[in-house]
Amino acid sequence: MTTPDAAWGLVLKHTRPHARISLPLDKALGHCLAETVRADRDLPPADRSAMDGYAVRADDLRRRPCVLRVIGEVAAGSPARPRVRPGQCARIFTGANVPPSADTVVLVEQTTESDGYVTIRSSARRGANIFQRGEDCRRGAALLKPGTLIGSTETGVCAAVGKAELRVHRQPRVALLCTGAELRAVGDRVAPHELRNSNGPALVAALAQWGFVSASQRQVADREAALRTALRRALESHDVVLFTGGMSVGKYDFVRAALEAEGATVRFHGLAMKPAKPTLYATIGVSQHVFGLPGNPLSAMTACHEFALPALRRLAGCAPARCRPVLRLPLAAPLRTKPGRVRCVLARISWDAEGSRAHPVESRSSADLVSAGCADGVIIVPADAANLAAGSLVTFRPWRPLP
Repeated sequence: MTTPDAAWGLVLKHTRPHARISLPLDKALGHCLAETVRADRDLPPADRSAMDGYAVRADDLRRRPCVLRVIGEVAAGSPARPRVRPGQCARIFTGANVPPSADTVVLVEQTTESDGYVTIRSSARRGANIFQRGEDCRRGAALLKPGTLIGSTETGVCAAVGKAELRVHRQPRVALLCTGAELRAVGDRVAPHELRNSNGPALVAALAQWGFVSASQRQVADREAALRTALRRALESHDVVLFTGGMSVGKYDFVRAALEAEGATVRFHGLAMKPAKPTLYATIGVSQHVFGLPGNPLSAMTACHEFALPALRRLAGCAPARCRPVLRLPLAAPLRTKPGRVRCVLARISWDAEGSRAHPVESRSSADLVSAGCADGVIIVPADAANLAAGSLVTFRPWRPLP
């Protein structure tokens, strides 16, 4: 069996970011940059007031009391540039450009204005309450690097520097094929020997919550011919195919045979990991990928988050080091496991005055989807670990975006 680290190494070896495309900024959310975003001007582009108040010369504040004549005002967005001379000031509002010769802003709460003059009751250091030109960045500075995932703040940065269109990597197109004669649609009546197809909706949702919103799904019969036909059709318009079920070596497990009959090269099949031991990864040609996920729901979700989702991130242009995000958290309670292979233990995170902690969630089997619904992800327990004490730092893989 392949170790999880070696398996991920094989996935990385055979995945490359997809081609670059151009998208309007408002369509780029969730994509990875394929260019460097640079500042088109200094930010801020001029000295700007951080508060409502009065733009003054710091030298005038040495006098007590300080009474200055108000010569005008500057609002945010106004091109007005009244020159402030000794003994003068200009009324100014948050975000307005500081007028020439002024070098300090005094808060309006520290002043009294009457008959065109303002009395200032406190001193202020030179430059107080001013955002200095270029203090955030200088023109030409690299603000976002290739491989950066575009989120809300990245969108804001691009907008601030005039990037109405971005070069990003195309996201992979994903097809999900669920196998199993026992499976029925979610809304169907089910007999005791049948199961509702929970893997399909759960995996499509798992992809969508991490930005891959266009995955399609269908059920396929447990017959090699049907699997081959479904695979060929899926590969006509998709980059990645995810199978669920049919991964073991039972009488009705035909997925690997179907893959090899269609020319796929199996890179690994079987992991030294629990759950998700039967997981498979194969390539077809140089640009199409197949992941065989176990049929048991907890195993399927584990394999998806450990390998399939990280592979999609890499194909979408994410930097390798960011494809499998983890947190380091202290254990909230002791954790007992058997050494010998890597174990993925369900866990939820708590937030309190003592910080974040990982709470192990007991699961009864690799089919225990109910317990998975109580978890935020899994603790990755190394193969040589046995009993972990409360307070031990553990590696936590999130299964959902965390608040």
